[in-house]
Amino acid sequence: MLKKKKKENSEMADNTTDINNENGQTDGLEDNQPTEQANDAVNAEEKHKEELTAANDKYLRLYAEFDNFRRRTIKEREEARKTEGKDVIVALLPVLDDFERALRAMENATEVSSVKEGVALIQNKLKNVLAQKGLKEMKSIGEPFDADLHEAITNVPAPDDMKGKVMDEMEKGYELNDKVIRFAKVIVGA
Repeated sequence: MLKKKKKENSEMADNTTDINNENGQTDGLEDNQPTEQANDAVNAEEKHKEELTAANDKYLRLYAEFDNFRRRTIKEREEARKTEGKDVIVALLPVLDDFERALRAMENATEVSSVKEGVALIQNKLKNVLAQKGLKEMKSIGEPFDADLHEAITNVPAPDDMKGKVMDEMEKGYELNDKVIRFAKVIVGA
C-alpha cells in the first residue's frame, strides 16, 4: 500500500508541474529572464516618473518667474504713469513763479505798457519751455483746408483765390513730436 501511495504522490507532483508549466509558472529551474525584464520595466518607469517630476518642477518655477516678471512690469508701468509728466511740470514751475510775480507787480503798477511787456515775456518763456519739450504751433491761415489737421467751424464766402483755404483761425492747432495733439479750429472760405 505504501508503494501505491508513493506512486500516486509522484504522479500528482508530475501533473502539478505540467499544469504550472502550461499556466506560465516555472518551478524555479528555468532562466530568470522574465524577472530581469520586469525589473528593467520598473526602473524605466521610475526614471520616467523622475523626469516628469523634474519637468513639472521646472515648469512651475518658470511659471512663477514669469508671473513675478508680469507683476513687476505692471507695477513699474503704474509708477511711470504717475511721474511721466514730471519733467514738463518741473520745467513749467519757473513760468508759474513769473506769473505770480507779475500779479503782485500789477497791483502796484501805474503804467500799463510795462505790465503788457512783462506778460509778453512770460508768454515767450512758456512757449520756449513747451517748444523744448517738442510742442509746435501749426500754421493754418492761408493754407488749404486739411481735415487731418484742421477742424472746420464754418464756411464763409471768399474770393476765388481763397476758396477751400483757411480764412481765419479760432484756436491754434498744436503738434507734439510731429503728432497732432490738438486740431486747429478754423473758418474756411467757400
